Amino acid sequence: MNRIITIGREFGSGGRELGKRIAEHLKIAYYDREIITEISKKTKLAEEYVQQILENKPIISFPITIGHSLYPVFNPVLENSSSIYSEQSNTLIEMAQKSDCVIIGRCADYILQDYNPLRVFVYADMEQKIKRCVDKAPKDENLSIKELKQQMQELDKNRSKYYQFITGNKWGDKKNYDLCINTTNLNIKDVAEGIAKMFL
Repeated sequence: MNRIITIGREFGSGGRELGKRIAEHLKIAYYDREIITEISKKTKLAEEYVQQILENKPIISFPITIGHSLYPVFNPVLENSSSIYSEQSNTLIEMAQKSDCVIIGRCADYILQDYNPLRVFVYADMEQKIKRCVDKAPKDENLSIKELKQQMQELDKNRSKYYQFITGNKWGDKKNYDLCINTTNLNIKDVAEGIAKMFL
């Protein structure tokens, strides 16, 4: 069975950088934005639309199977959403079967549970997350700290709702992961090296 590492993360916690560095250390595939591109190809829906469904709060507030029984009349929005959710699972499984890899977000820890991935969740204090975002923000972006904090909280709120919608579990709950990392006072490069050594 391939080595699979899934990384759930709070916005600004450094989870994406951590995933990239782990993949580089282990010389294995890294999937993040590529997942949306692949789903877009399979569903023939625009990448922006796919991303909106997968990264914002779900359009429907009940499981897909129930949704179909409640909506016998064709509903294009519901059908598109269901198609995207289904293709997300198919795409992640294909990636996991193809090779060793690191997968960022997309409920991969739950969808790929039969593949025994190392399930990582990355979080950090708000002050540290804001600092990371400010350091990486374009120079012409003039968001106040208050506005940035609100955006970050909204993004994480949407991720939490989406995760619960897909999995029925609580996003960030330590029971759903093998390793929870608070990156507040840690160097992401060092953390990545430490995790990579677990597989060498």
